[in-house]
Amino acid sequence: MSMMTGPLPWRLKLMHGFGAVAFGVKDGGFSFFLLPFYNLVLGVDAGIVGAALATALVIDALADPLIGHLSDRTYTRWGRRLPWLYLAPIPLALAWALLWSPPFTGVPTFWEIVALAVGVRLLLSACEVPSISLVPEITGDYVERTTLFRYRFLSGWVGGLTMSVLAFTVFLPTPESQLEPDGYAVFGMVGAVVMLVSVVGSAAGQHRYVARLPDSAPPPFSLRRAFAEIFDAFREPAFVIFSFGALAAYVSQGVTLSSTLYVIRYVWQFSDLAFQIYPAALGLSVVAMFLIVGPLHRRFGKPASGAGGAIAALVIAAAPYVLFLAGLWPQTGTLLSTTLFMLFALTANTAGVVAIISATSMVAEIVEAFEERTGKRAEGTFYAGNWLVQKSATGGGILLTSLIVQAIGLEPGTTQDAVAPEVVTRLAIAYPLVTAVLALTAAYWLARFPISQADHEARVAARIARERTPAGAPAPQK
Repeated sequence: MSMMTGPLPWRLKLMHGFGAVAFGVKDGGFSFFLLPFYNLVLGVDAGIVGAALATALVIDALADPLIGHLSDRTYTRWGRRLPWLYLAPIPLALAWALLWSPPFTGVPTFWEIVALAVGVRLLLSACEVPSISLVPEITGDYVERTTLFRYRFLSGWVGGLTMSVLAFTVFLPTPESQLEPDGYAVFGMVGAVVMLVSVVGSAAGQHRYVARLPDSAPPPFSLRRAFAEIFDAFREPAFVIFSFGALAAYVSQGVTLSSTLYVIRYVWQFSDLAFQIYPAALGLSVVAMFLIVGPLHRRFGKPASGAGGAIAALVIAAAPYVLFLAGLWPQTGTLLSTTLFMLFALTANTAGVVAIISATSMVAEIVEAFEERTGKRAEGTFYAGNWLVQKSATGGGILLTSLIVQAIGLEPGTTQDAVAPEVVTRLAIAYPLVTAVLALTAAYWLARFPISQADHEARVAARIARERTPAGAPAPQK
C-alpha cells in the first residue's frame, strides 16, 4: 500500500525531485557534449562513438532489469530504495569524472569508450531506478504522481541546463575552447560533485517520509527466478505499448540534443553570446512544461497529452528548417535569425518534454495493472525497463546523429566558418527528416496506451479494499 494519502508535503516533492539533478547532469553531458568531445576534440570517428554507446546498451539490457529487481527485493529498516541512494553515487561521481578525462594514452579506442560508458550508465541506474521507483510507493494518487514527475523533470532539466550554461560560459566559452580537452575535464569534475550532492541530499531529505521496513520479506534471490519475473513483467501489454511510444519519443529527443552543437554551430551560425544564452532559453521551456503538464493530464489524460506533445514538437521544430531550405529564413548568424530560432526551439522543447513526462508517468499505472494480474509489486523492475528505454534513446540518438554526421561529410575539427554550404544543406535536411519519423512513431503508440485515469483509480480502490478485508473473509466484488 502507498505510504501517503492526500496532498503530498511540499518538502517531499522538492527533495524527491532533487535526486533527478544527477540524471540531468548525465543526460545533458551525454546528449550535448559527449559525441562532439570524443569526435571533434579527441579525434575518435563519430561512427565508433555511436557504435560504442550502442554496445554499452547491450550490457545495459542485461544489467538494468537486474538492478531494478534487486531494488525491489532489498529488505532493510530504511526500506527498499534508500540504501542504494546512499551508496551508489560515490562510485558514480568517480566514473563521471573519468569519462571526461579518459585515463588512456592517445585516441580512446572502441572498447575504452564502452568501458567508460558502461560504468557511468550502470552506476547511474543504481541511483535513478531506486529513486524513481519511490513514486508509486509514496502515493497512489493519479494527479500527485504527475506532480512528483513534474518536480523530477524540472530538477533534471535544471541540473542538465545549469551544467550546459556553465559549460558555454565558464568551461567552454568560445568555439575554439570547445575543440580543446581542458574545459571538458573541469566540466566532468564539477558534474561529479553535483551528482553526488543531489542523490545523497535527495535520499536524506526523503528519509523521514520513506524509511520503513517493507511490509514483507522477499524470497531468496535466484538469478533464474529474477529473469523469469523480469520477463513476466516486460510482457505486460501496457508496458509493451508504452515502450514503443516512449522509445521513439526519447530517441527523438536524443537526436535533438546530441545534434544541438552541430546544428546551432553550422546551420544557424550562433555567436559566442548565443551559445551561452541557448541553454537558458531551453530552461524556460521546462518551466512552461511544469506549469501546463498537470492541467493537460487532467483535461486530456496522459496518452493524449503525450501523443499531442510529440506531434506539436515535430511541427514546431521542423518549421525553421523548412523555411531555411525554402529561402524564406533571415540570414543565419544575425540577431533576428538567432532570436527566431530560439523561440521555435523553446516552444518545440516545451511540447517535447510534455510528451516525455507523459510517457514516463504512465509507468506508475502499469505497476498496478501488473499487480492486479499477478499479485506482485515490481516498481523497480518496471522503472528499470523505463530507464533502459531512456538510455537506449540517448545511445540511439547519439548513434543516429553520428550517422548523420558521417553521411553529410562533416570532418572532425571543422570550424564554423570553414564548413561547406552543401554540408550545411544536407544537415538541415537530414535532421528534421529523422526526427519526423520518430515523432510520428511516438505519437502513434502513446495514443494507444490502454490505462486511463478511471482505470487506475478503480484498481487502486480495489487494492485498498482487498488489503482491508480481514483474513478468511470473502473478497469484495469488483
